[in-house]
Amino acid sequence: MALSANLYLRQSQSLVMTPQLMQSIQLLQMTHFELTQFIAQEVEKNPLLEFPSNDAETGSDRAGDEDDAHARHAEEQGFDEDYDSRSEVMSGDWSDRADGAGAVRMSDELDANYANVFPDDGVPQRPDAPELISQWKSMPGGGEGADGYDLDDFVAGQVSLRDHLAQQMPFVLPDMADQLIGRYLADQLDEAGYLHADLNEAAERLGAGMADVERVLAALQTLDPPGVFARNLSECLAIQLRQKDRLDPAMQAFVGNLELLARRDFATLKRLCGVDEEDLLDMLSEIRQLNPKPGSGFETAVSEAIMPDVVVRPSADGSWLVELNPDTLPRVLVNQAYFAKVTKNGDDHAFLSECLQTANWLTRSLDQRAKTIMKVATEIVRQQDAFLLHGVDHLRPLNLKTVAEAIKMHESTVSRVTSNKYMLTPRGLFELKYFFTVSISAVEGGDSHSAEAVRHRIRALIAQESPDAVLSDDDIVDILKGSGVELARRTVAKYREAMNIASSVQRRREKRALAKVAGF
Repeated sequence: MALSANLYLRQSQSLVMTPQLMQSIQLLQMTHFELTQFIAQEVEKNPLLEFPSNDAETGSDRAGDEDDAHARHAEEQGFDEDYDSRSEVMSGDWSDRADGAGAVRMSDELDANYANVFPDDGVPQRPDAPELISQWKSMPGGGEGADGYDLDDFVAGQVSLRDHLAQQMPFVLPDMADQLIGRYLADQLDEAGYLHADLNEAAERLGAGMADVERVLAALQTLDPPGVFARNLSECLAIQLRQKDRLDPAMQAFVGNLELLARRDFATLKRLCGVDEEDLLDMLSEIRQLNPKPGSGFETAVSEAIMPDVVVRPSADGSWLVELNPDTLPRVLVNQAYFAKVTKNGDDHAFLSECLQTANWLTRSLDQRAKTIMKVATEIVRQQDAFLLHGVDHLRPLNLKTVAEAIKMHESTVSRVTSNKYMLTPRGLFELKYFFTVSISAVEGGDSHSAEAVRHRIRALIAQESPDAVLSDDDIVDILKGSGVELARRTVAKYREAMNIASSVQRRREKRALAKVAGF
């Protein structure tokens, strides 16, 4: 058979990942903060995009503009502003002020009543000084009835850990060379107050002797908060116990073998410390009262509040009202008037046409993003209606495929929408991915159960157990089976370990030890 080249016409459809389509996909998985930054960058690059402005002018702003106009008029006429205000006070019929009563009235207007220059404590004072009122009104949003000021402006500044230590250093390190070493070591502290610097390297860099660095470190470890400048957890606890005068040989052996405490190997601890069970319980109680992170109270990182993307609340007819949070909706406008004005002259028509196309695509993408989030959130609320009514025990198993088929979208789209998006419900604030859990089969073919609901039930069972009746994994399996949940013992153990819950043997030992401590 001879080979030859032929031409064929064929039509086919294919999905091409254009830059605009990639941008729309990226917008779906952006958080509110990332989306705000992205829109700000687009507004800066595109002259046709702009943020909506509030043209409403408050009465205080108008009054301020009028005052500025009066001041400019007085300046043009050659008058001083203070002289103009004084002339208004002095203006009037001087004949009415010839008698004493008129003088009193004039003194009242001038706020110069000489009859009581130093009032007694019982005389009510003026509630506000004039200069303070003027300062308040000059603030952004100030004045009566205004609520535009930011409460963060009135919050006292926090003292950092390094500033707190720098205030104490001169009392324990009077020598300036020692203070230099101390400040260098303070700069090497982490947020918990631990020192991770190599002392040999510090001595070499500062040109000091190793003995001087160790002496300065020993002085720094006496500062407040107790335990600061420790190089590990054992040293941190030892410093705090030394300041309490409780670092005896037994306690020294106890804090030196914290790995045995983590493994709950109390028998070995009793042998190493040379104490009985009662003394070991007392030592354990003292250790629990110490602070393993002495610098945590001086954290300067600002906690960022999570802004919910969707708000769910009950409606009057008994259903759920799902709506987007208006505070997280991006607001951007396309200036069509500017485009028509500039292109009328024929200047940069190609560039502005491209900017207009990009701006229109961005607005459509933002609108499509909001609609997609709304569809996914509405379907989640419909699926998890029992959870909103009764709590986590009634959380239904749900996967991305179920939601995607219900709203006629792809699973990848639903996955992007639920990433880093939050829903505010009467039960609290939850990430959208929280409602997607694995299904656990039920006994005798009943309704399946959510893995999160089963974990919550295991946690509740263990929290309610008594020291004399600690539940083993097999006991938990039997209890769950009695309530209709089919679960293997190894699955119970996996869930228990994931929730950082000890085994039944360890829990029994700890609960009995705590009961003895409470009895003393």
